[in-house]
Amino acid sequence: MAGNTFGQSFRITTAGESHGPGNVVIIDGVPPGIPLEVADLMVDLERRRPGQSKIVTQRKEPDEPEILSGVFEGRTTGTSLAILIRNQDQRSRDYGNIKNLYRPGHADYSFDAKYGFRDYRGGGRSSARETTARVAAGAVAKKIFAEAFGGEVIGYVTQVGHIKAEIPAPQEVTLEQVEKLPNGDANIVRCPDLSAGEKMIELIDECRKAGDSIGGAAEVVAKNIPAGLGEPVFDKIKADFAKALFSLPAVLGVEYGIGFGCVTMRGSEHNDIFTATQNADKPHISTKTNRHGGMLGGITTGMPIVLRAAVKPTSSLPIEQPTVTQSGEEATIQTKGRHDPCLLPRFIPMAEAMIAIVLADHWLRWCGQSRSVSVYGTSQGVDVE
Repeated sequence: MAGNTFGQSFRITTAGESHGPGNVVIIDGVPPGIPLEVADLMVDLERRRPGQSKIVTQRKEPDEPEILSGVFEGRTTGTSLAILIRNQDQRSRDYGNIKNLYRPGHADYSFDAKYGFRDYRGGGRSSARETTARVAAGAVAKKIFAEAFGGEVIGYVTQVGHIKAEIPAPQEVTLEQVEKLPNGDANIVRCPDLSAGEKMIELIDECRKAGDSIGGAAEVVAKNIPAGLGEPVFDKIKADFAKALFSLPAVLGVEYGIGFGCVTMRGSEHNDIFTATQNADKPHISTKTNRHGGMLGGITTGMPIVLRAAVKPTSSLPIEQPTVTQSGEEATIQTKGRHDPCLLPRFIPMAEAMIAIVLADHWLRWCGQSRSVSVYGTSQGVDVE
């Protein structure tokens, strides 16, 4: 099956299914000498892990990664990095009674149409369980550009159902605000607007008790990203971001900057005005506003990169729904198993990972193509900030 590899200079290849032995990622292009251990990967895998709160799936998976190659004495070797995350709490029996039924909202029919055969246990290859491998790869990507230029990627929930958060300054949101409440408890919905977050939790719990699910939206911000990353035509960095986010399960829409808000604006309202401050050796160029979301002409401008993704409600529901069998007969279906009543809380580390992978890829491509820049900073007088 094609389509298991993403990226060029920083390239990931994943394999695995939701009810198979595990999921694995092979990462090519990791520079040598980067400190890396299992604990570095566990930070984001813990944030993605099922069973972490009452508003996510209760499947119990430790998601402890095994680094199979590419690290020696705690540092990357520059050769291919392989990471395995085993599945330990599959309940494949939950799917035996629906193996000949097409689940509404799922890829069952489209898989049969493509392959003539499918793994009916969970979502198979298209399951969000596959994203464990991506989150592990994203953790490696984050280390690359954090050491290179202090870049940071932070995602958070902005909407669940009709409840919208107020986030006046996306670039100022911190990881601590996303993950922790002021009293130190976990922010289980990952919304930095605490008032909206409480209402989101109530709505998700209401849907869970009704046997239903709810959709929402997430925002991802990349900060301290140098200007100059990306290509001007087919490999626009905004296009790669969009592909990265759309490759995640359940994403139905992606926008950046002001997004669809541009449709009612005039050019004089939409344009971000350039400004400059004089540094010791060269002016620092920025814009007074950031409606362009940190990208112009498919290339980063140095302003914060701001993207949003619309995420659909979970398709697997315990309530009865009409459907058809593989032979086209009318039927009803109730999906057993353990599923998120809302995908957003665990979607955040997945989205961060894909944005981080794109950034690491374009950073390494830029280093090789356009500048004499060390992976860990500057050389020959090139300013990467």
